[in-house]
Amino acid sequence: MKLIRWLMLLSALCLSQQLAASPQAKTKGGQKSSAPAGWKEVEDVFGFSGDNLPEGVIRFNMPRKDLHVTVGGTEIKPGLALGAWAAFHRAGNNDAMVMGDLVLTEDEVGPVMKALQDGGVEITALHNHLIGESPRVMYIHMGGHGDPVKLAQAIKQAVALTKTPIPQPRGGGAKESADLGFDVAAVEKIMGHPGKVSGGVLHFNVPRKEKLTEEGMDTPPSMGAGTSINFQPTGDGRAAIAGDFAMTWKEVGPVMEILQDNGVQAVALHSHALNDVPRLFYMHFWANDDAVKLAKTLRSALDKTNSKR
Repeated sequence: MKLIRWLMLLSALCLSQQLAASPQAKTKGGQKSSAPAGWKEVEDVFGFSGDNLPEGVIRFNMPRKDLHVTVGGTEIKPGLALGAWAAFHRAGNNDAMVMGDLVLTEDEVGPVMKALQDGGVEITALHNHLIGESPRVMYIHMGGHGDPVKLAQAIKQAVALTKTPIPQPRGGGAKESADLGFDVAAVEKIMGHPGKVSGGVLHFNVPRKEKLTEEGMDTPPSMGAGTSINFQPTGDGRAAIAGDFAMTWKEVGPVMEILQDNGVQAVALHSHALNDVPRLFYMHFWANDDAVKLAKTLRSALDKTNSKR
């Protein structure tokens, strides 16, 4: 029995030494890698850490903090409607798919489109997300499939043609205060989903129930293929709301009717991808009113879609 216990201890010691020496376990300086295996080179291209999301997705957020955009006298926080991003998901041993959204001034659109196309990244949509904003901003949706490093390099080169600031490393990891000047708990209860506070904005991301694919490849909801709803406080229990509903063609009419009947303006309706199944359309919206009242309208509209509860 003593010999068996001795052999078990020796085996455990060898295993722990192997794990400590594993290249996946540590990076230089003994720090744990912030990226799942295989994404470190992509992080190196962008020059900052991505957010690790469900189903192996890594997302690089590049908010346009350099822009000062107003709608109806309200200055838009980057987290409400100025969030550029690129998300990557494995599509094979050495391949990946990328989807994303770049926020651009009108003079940046042409050069950025050319840089993306020259680098093998497709332009899948070009349109507005807001209405009546000043200065005018446009949104390019992009997609691609291939070597993730080359795709990242093309996107990085395109973003470099804009004044988008490079995100700085996040420190501390402290949870941001949820005190936004309106009843966040009531809004979350109405929405039926937990929200996340970031950059002074309350975010909801609601995936659809059905399996989604793009060009035959599985597309996790965290690749941007769901409904996004954001609340920015504007004082006295009010909030500005923006985002987009992800809908099949049958859902467009019912969702639009609920929004417009309750004072929420539909500001854009379009696709974000070229070959998605099911075919999805995205309706962007805007309002500035009592946050709880707006939440009730948004929940009623959400219930008209095949979204997860």
